[in-house]
Amino acid sequence: MAKITALGEVLIDFSPVTTDSAGYPTMKANPGGAPMNFLAAVVKYGHSGSMIGKVGNDAFGHLLLNTLNDCGIDTTGMVTDDNSFTTLAFVTLDDKGDRRFSFARKPGADTQLKYEEINLPLIENSDVFHFGTLSLTHQPAKNATIKAVELAKEKGLIISYDPNLRLSLWDSADSAKQAILLGMKYADIVKISDEEVDFLWGCGCEEGAEKILSEYGPQLVYVTLGRNGCYYATKEHKGYITNPQGIKPVDTTGAGDIFGGSAMSQMLKTGKKPARLTRNELEAICHYAVCAAALSTEKTGGFTSIPDEASVLRLMRESF
Repeated sequence: MAKITALGEVLIDFSPVTTDSAGYPTMKANPGGAPMNFLAAVVKYGHSGSMIGKVGNDAFGHLLLNTLNDCGIDTTGMVTDDNSFTTLAFVTLDDKGDRRFSFARKPGADTQLKYEEINLPLIENSDVFHFGTLSLTHQPAKNATIKAVELAKEKGLIISYDPNLRLSLWDSADSAKQAILLGMKYADIVKISDEEVDFLWGCGCEEGAEKILSEYGPQLVYVTLGRNGCYYATKEHKGYITNPQGIKPVDTTGAGDIFGGSAMSQMLKTGKKPARLTRNELEAICHYAVCAAALSTEKTGGFTSIPDEASVLRLMRESF
């Protein structure tokens, strides 16, 4: 059983339940944050995980800590802040279930994490370190994240990275681009969406994946394609995996995170480094991940929508 440590935002997603005639939503609070969703999927599918981050010393912060503990995630790396509130994200959906985010984060507790508050042995004793870019938007969390990634790299961990672009949190599009590319240079595995590839370079998934492999040096790239599945690429193997049929999405919140965590869980079970995976192994990993992500869209929320493994395996048998 591999051990994974994730660093980043742990927050509350407010997801719409109903909308009145004027367009105002009634919302349900759900645990969220991309690294938390990723880690929850990895743990649900057979590995151990630790979360590093900061929440407010408030009702939502304590709820999130309880939720992490309840699903088996180690919270010894979590810190509470008396001076900042737990970050809140408000999700609105269009008629296809695609979402937009509005954040209450000025500042949010997650942005206030300091390097001296990080439980370094959690990183040093792990096999995988995962992070994204939301912890790079503000100081002191930006420096804390970079130093933590550098430590993980020094200790020989597999570095997993998801840009998870949220433009509204950045001063400018250029700032977001620079941070995404900064994070990419540390990564062994990059999980990125086709929209993020287009944002960075204005190109398609194949060209984007090739740029990442050749210019930044990771061993494995996943490009998620929404309803169209995913594209995977290593130096040796490349290919597309389609989504399963018959899925009726109601909320895509967290689907990319669940794809990433599911793929990580299956890769770790091979016992191989990403660059050593065969084509058959990569296809099996991606089949599992697209099925887990697709099933998650049939429920509202991110963290709360991770399907059980039996459901994922059943959908794989029916679809591929």
